[in-house]
Amino acid sequence: MPERILQVATAISGQANDKITEIKAVTRATRTLALNALIEAARAGEVGRGFGVVANEVKEISQRVNVITEELEDMFLTLASDLEKTAQTVRGDRFADLARYSVELMDRNLYERSCDVRWWATDAAVVDVCENLQDPAFALRASERLGVILDSYTVYLDLWVADRNGKVIANGRPDSYRVMGQNVSDQGWFQEALRCRDGGHYAVADVAANSLLNDAATPTYATAVRRGGAVDGDVIGVLGVFFDWESQAPMIVKSLNFNAEERERTRVMLIDARNRVLAASDDRGVLSETFNLRVDDPARGAYLLEDGSLVAYALTPGYETYQGLGWRGVIVQTPRAENAAA
Repeated sequence: MPERILQVATAISGQANDKITEIKAVTRATRTLALNALIEAARAGEVGRGFGVVANEVKEISQRVNVITEELEDMFLTLASDLEKTAQTVRGDRFADLARYSVELMDRNLYERSCDVRWWATDAAVVDVCENLQDPAFALRASERLGVILDSYTVYLDLWVADRNGKVIANGRPDSYRVMGQNVSDQGWFQEALRCRDGGHYAVADVAANSLLNDAATPTYATAVRRGGAVDGDVIGVLGVFFDWESQAPMIVKSLNFNAEERERTRVMLIDARNRVLAASDDRGVLSETFNLRVDDPARGAYLLEDGSLVAYALTPGYETYQGLGWRGVIVQTPRAENAAA
């Protein structure tokens, strides 16, 4: 609808300019005729005096028409400009809303991940393996239990249990990821999870390639495993869950309801707090591109580039207890071909 308004405004402005140009041409011709008539009247002397009066009247009317024409031209230019600005504002607001929707949709998804990790950290098999580090039977049972969870929660690459020293003692997909015995104590998510003050808190690491998961990109959610599964129990290990970013994120940025023509010239992205591209509807620049976003209002906004492309963005509002990581949804739409040519 905003683009249609812009098209109508452009059409009206063009047609008005054409008609005003025609009127100016007629006015110029009229002035020329009036001037010629005055010259001839002067040559005719007394006989042409009455004709000269008429010629003067025609000249004055022509001048008045010219003034009215210039006023109409200014009015149409102002109205067309105001209509264009209004349409751009409406279009910018609409796209900023869509940008917010995309990042909010992702955060709703990730909110569930923060809930999952806190829930599964209290699972009996996860607690038991941390309390019985010397018995391999508990490690086997924990891995089997994590595998059962993964069969139902297909949005994860893997789930790991590590002891307090960072050694991985169980994982849900041992055939795919041979991480048993690996030490993750240097990982930020592990260190933060150890510091969680109770079972209601969790740690999160931004999207990054994980070498132990075949370099797959994943945001990591983790929390402390506590003795007896109690909310305030002693910390005896850490549970880390690894979201399958590369499979799930594209579905978010490609889900907005654009028609085929719009989709060809529209790029939807999720970017992190440093403007790094986390996901893109055209699959370009993921985790390698830094998008040059101009932020006037931190929460949301829209602006035009020199080539006429619209850029709209919105900061994540978070969801429920999930505050988000300062991500933004961003939409870039280039002009229609006919508009760009104009």
